[in-house]
Amino acid sequence: MSKATFAAGCFWGVEAAFQKIEGVIDTRVGYTGGSVENPTYEEVCTGLTGHAEAVEITYDSTRITYEELLNIFWKIHDPTTPDRQGPDIGSQYRSMIFYHDDRQKQQAQESKDKLDKSGRYRQPLVTGIAAAATFYPAEEYHQKYFEKRSRSSYG
Repeated sequence: MSKATFAAGCFWGVEAAFQKIEGVIDTRVGYTGGSVENPTYEEVCTGLTGHAEAVEITYDSTRITYEELLNIFWKIHDPTTPDRQGPDIGSQYRSMIFYHDDRQKQQAQESKDKLDKSGRYRQPLVTGIAAAATFYPAEEYHQKYFEKRSRSSYG
């Protein structure tokens, strides 16, 4: 099993988009990329902890590739809006790829460069690429949020 970690706005919708993908074994939402240990949702919402709302994906790399996960990531959000996705505004909603090894880092950068040069967007991509840091799982009521409410936001 392999891991991928993405931030693309509110983690509920991001998780819902990846949960239904063949080869994705599990997802969990949480906070990463900040400076406070064990942050709470309320703390992250202030934007002062430096964390992004993110989704950690466990996947079977024999059934889906990291490159395919990157393609999904790019499709489910607007990677040209800094610190914002839809109505959600703040650094905790930034677009980020948190890589787990050098291969993921290289693939993420190549994927971003290719998309940036494709002309798909008028604005440059603002998505950050950084090494995966400590991932703090969000509170239980955030986990599989749409699934618990029999609702899907994407697709």
